[in-house]
Amino acid sequence: MAAGAMYLRNCLYLGLIAGGLHLFFYQMRAQGGRSKYETAFLHRPSQRFAFGNQLYDNMLYTLVSGGLIWTAYEVLIFWAQAANPALYLGFADAPVWFVLLFLLIPIFESAHFYLVHRLLHTKPLYQRFHALHHRNVNTGPWSGISMHPVEHLLYFSSILIHLVIPSHPIHVFFHMYIMTLSPAAGHCGFDTLVVAGKQRLALGHYHHHLHHRHFDCNYGSTEMPWDVWFRSFHDGTSAGHARIKQRLKTKA
Repeated sequence: MAAGAMYLRNCLYLGLIAGGLHLFFYQMRAQGGRSKYETAFLHRPSQRFAFGNQLYDNMLYTLVSGGLIWTAYEVLIFWAQAANPALYLGFADAPVWFVLLFLLIPIFESAHFYLVHRLLHTKPLYQRFHALHHRNVNTGPWSGISMHPVEHLLYFSSILIHLVIPSHPIHVFFHMYIMTLSPAAGHCGFDTLVVAGKQRLALGHYHHHLHHRHFDCNYGSTEMPWDVWFRSFHDGTSAGHARIKQRLKTKA
């Protein structure tokens, strides 16, 4: 598949997932405010966003920067697998390892995300790059991978593990979809999908919502307890907030 076609395919997936969630929750207001973390539906028009609009800003950085860099990493990995057969792993080559990779990839991606995220919160990198993502205090589906291009390069770089460990293209797709499509649900601003008055599907990540709200906490994902181990966990309680404030005082 040509790189241009891959880029359009990736944008289509983003449109289906992020766009679909935005249509359901924010345009149709099909669920109202039920299970929503914030009462407001996105930020009001502001000059801190491109076009003065959070939605258009998020779509710009997601589809242009995110989509292009996502595609570039995929092209690199697939080119490498084609050029070096040792990097290609078929199911028949090692069936147990082939299946096990689907369990190991999320763990590796979670560790990579935590480390890169902590790095992006250092003062020089935060001010130059990561602050763009944090303009979204009240997040929406398109906020998931709305980032500065430099942050996209760092964020997606966990995919480079496939240049070291043999894998199949389906593992690469799986790895990339975790990093691109899952954040749309994680940033959607709603905890659950409610259908016919019942909670049907867990969506948002309250753990990460607290990071956008309180900044210096919950750097990792919920797949692994990195924040608990490194004492940056905020559970949403007043006691948890007090712990984070005390840690900030100690650091200062």
